[in-house]
Amino acid sequence: MRRIGTRRDRKTVDVWVTGLGAMTPLGADMPSTWAAMQNGANGIGRLEEDWAQELPVRIAARLSGNPAESMDRTEARRLDRAEQIAVVTAREAWTDAGAPEVDPERFAVVVGTGIGGITSLLGQNHNLETKGPRRVSPHTVPMLMANGPAACVSMDLGALAGAHAPVSACASGAEAIALGLDLIRAGRADVVVAGGVEASVHPLPLTAFAQMMALSTANDDPEGACRPFDAKRNGFVLAEGGTVVVLERAEHARARGGRAYAAALGAGISSSAAHITASDVPGQVRAITRSLRDAGVGPRDVGHVHAHATSTPQGDVAEARAIVETIGTHPVVTATKSMTGHMLGASGAAGAAAALLALRDGKVPATRNLRDLDPEVELDVVMGEPRTGQWQSALANSFGFGGHNVSLVFGRV
Repeated sequence: MRRIGTRRDRKTVDVWVTGLGAMTPLGADMPSTWAAMQNGANGIGRLEEDWAQELPVRIAARLSGNPAESMDRTEARRLDRAEQIAVVTAREAWTDAGAPEVDPERFAVVVGTGIGGITSLLGQNHNLETKGPRRVSPHTVPMLMANGPAACVSMDLGALAGAHAPVSACASGAEAIALGLDLIRAGRADVVVAGGVEASVHPLPLTAFAQMMALSTANDDPEGACRPFDAKRNGFVLAEGGTVVVLERAEHARARGGRAYAAALGAGISSSAAHITASDVPGQVRAITRSLRDAGVGPRDVGHVHAHATSTPQGDVAEARAIVETIGTHPVVTATKSMTGHMLGASGAAGAAAALLALRDGKVPATRNLRDLDPEVELDVVMGEPRTGQWQSALANSFGFGGHNVSLVFGRV
């Protein structure tokens, strides 16, 4: 792989991804989620609850399993659903990595979320208004905190080198991985559990996003509602889920006989400072460019791009332009939100996992529901069937409201 230069302060430390965990609308763990992505499965469905029937949008992507079923009842009762997802996915990733022996002082956690414990907040507010103050749970504050998922994982696994909680809207999970990479490079940790979670399928978020005209209104066609890069796309589909990776200093992993899914080569972060919700091509370009520079790879080295691509009319075109401007039209591009829906703060970590697994397996999932590529999208987007090949590096994009732009680069080991 061609190196094109590095930052002056960049540590010459190799970082591997040695464990993966996930709970998504496609599967209750990472293997089932990845298999479903390869099969072009659908995780989006109608909301059958009474409260949903009067909403402008009545579709969403719910988890395929219940995280509370994997926990002790008392423990589950004290945690918000997002915190439950964080603990369950972190345990899966930790086990998958081989439960590495690491000095707790050299072990950190970074788990981001876009909204935090919103269902607990709104649920307890409902109790206050309808049943009185005595019926508000004493666990409300720990359940609603945006840093709750990171804190719960750090306590569950015994990490003492820091519990960080990026809150960067839809870029939170990707920013968590970027921070985890920096912690290891800076010599502050040998192992970092990093990722993102979200659990916000609730009447208020659904209505609020619908009022912004951000959601797909295909209530009668949930399976075809999310169609990134398609000429007929009309908005994203709200989803819940979580993905966690174990980042490990390569030397530490080798010493214990650990195996790597991929190498975390670099990360690029930018802020658009332009508009609170609009996509910003220059900001995305800066993030992608910085990630390539940090990874020390050239545009032609990137064979695969996992796009943020949420299925919004403006957002998909903006990202396509940013990819063409920075990398070109040659990479194989996919958008798995077409299957999972948009897991908000979890989506960046889920996209990162999909990108590095595509490198490992030499197989990129097809973008579901893509039948008529938007003529403004000048990319090689995989449609119909998965694309096979051997690529040396992959880019995963994640962009969030507020002008948060994060790009991650992974390489084959």
